[in-house]
Amino acid sequence: MKAVNLSRKLVLEQVTRTADSMGGHVLTWVPLGTLWADVQPGTGGERYAEFVTLSNVAYRITVRGAPQGAPSRPKPEQRFRDGIRIFHIVAVTEADIEAQYLTCFAQEEVGA
Repeated sequence: MKAVNLSRKLVLEQVTRTADSMGGHVLTWVPLGTLWADVQPGTGGERYAEFVTLSNVAYRITVRGAPQGAPSRPKPEQRFRDGIRIFHIVAVTEADIEAQYLTCFAQEEVGA
């Protein structure tokens, strides 16, 4: 495994549903903690929505390992935030045989 440079501070967030006053719910992102990460971009692409073009880039985000079930272990359906940038986590796996690091496969989507 190549050297990991955990030099980027990311906030791990999880979505929660909160009831609104009209019988529905509101989705709110709640911070779970801060993780130091190595963020490496992959290939990008774009797709066309109704009135906007959406660009997306795949990322490999490496963080320190954490056991299954630990709140500090990222999961799909969660996201990382770096200021206004958001990286949606789509998959997580151990980066090395000793599970010292985790690789999070994520997507960043930006409206153009």
